[in-house]
Amino acid sequence: MKAIVCKAWGLPDTLTLEELPELQPGPGQVVLDVQAAGVNFPDVLIIQGKYQVKPALPFTPGSEVAGVVRAVAADVQGYKVGDRVIAFTGQGGFAQQLAVPVQALMPMPPGMDFDTAAAITLTYGTSHHAVVDRAGLKAGETMLVLGAAGGVGLAAIEIGKALGARVIAAASTDAKLEVCKAHGADVLINYSNDDWRDAVKAATDGKGPDVIYDPVGGVYAEPAFRSIAWRGRYLVVGFANGEIPRLPLNLALLKGASLVGVFWGEFVKREPKANLAAMAQLLGWLKEGKIQPHISARYPLADTASALNDMAARLVTGKVVILPQA
Repeated sequence: MKAIVCKAWGLPDTLTLEELPELQPGPGQVVLDVQAAGVNFPDVLIIQGKYQVKPALPFTPGSEVAGVVRAVAADVQGYKVGDRVIAFTGQGGFAQQLAVPVQALMPMPPGMDFDTAAAITLTYGTSHHAVVDRAGLKAGETMLVLGAAGGVGLAAIEIGKALGARVIAAASTDAKLEVCKAHGADVLINYSNDDWRDAVKAATDGKGPDVIYDPVGGVYAEPAFRSIAWRGRYLVVGFANGEIPRLPLNLALLKGASLVGVFWGEFVKREPKANLAAMAQLLGWLKEGKIQPHISARYPLADTASALNDMAARLVTGKVVILPQA
């Protein structure tokens, strides 16, 4: 089987496409034929050794997949060859086959396509944990989403609307904002403009947003935090800008505001039942049409480096997926 291999820390073009032995399930494992694998910004960081988790070299990146069960260990119950499943695993997704522990599997709902199934776990899981669990966003509140056209940003918009909130989308181009509008954003703000804080103030009648969802970091963090409402919740989701901001903590004091960390991967490990409940709610919303992953591009396995380069250059809207069998 073919797989993308990271042999040394570096940029996407250092990855190699290799022929590896077919996989066999170990105890408690299921082997999948991977039909689609979601690409996420952490993948760009992991291959450079810049993420919170640092796998041992060599390894195959890719953490969320959808596929078909091809082999099942003798001690595994509940799954059989031919089942269509979703899996979230720390690595190994950018390959034609993947061995995963059975507890990392979830059946694909009837009628769901593989692309959508591979695009829902990390981005929507992260945003659900952030918006619902950590921020406790309520109907009638206002949420500002930075980097709103990215995978987690669009997910946050849709989840906010599903909860009955008002959502302000902030992104770097008007074209990206049009994508945000199509996914339910109520107000659009281009933060490439110098007066974007004034636009946030005007959109909230001077009150400021109750929740700020920030997967970007960098230069946008402090001005956004200065705009937050009294008792607001600022969600620290990631640093796609590449710079970890240093916020003056007196801002939290003056606004009675909370700075809230969001680490979905650790949440999944520590609170698996809560994560399964969140995924069940997300799949329910998907069935009701309240959320719908936006897949802007699909790449064959051989073009994985191109997908990651586009992600690093912030050229991606929503999600992109790798199709290992194509």
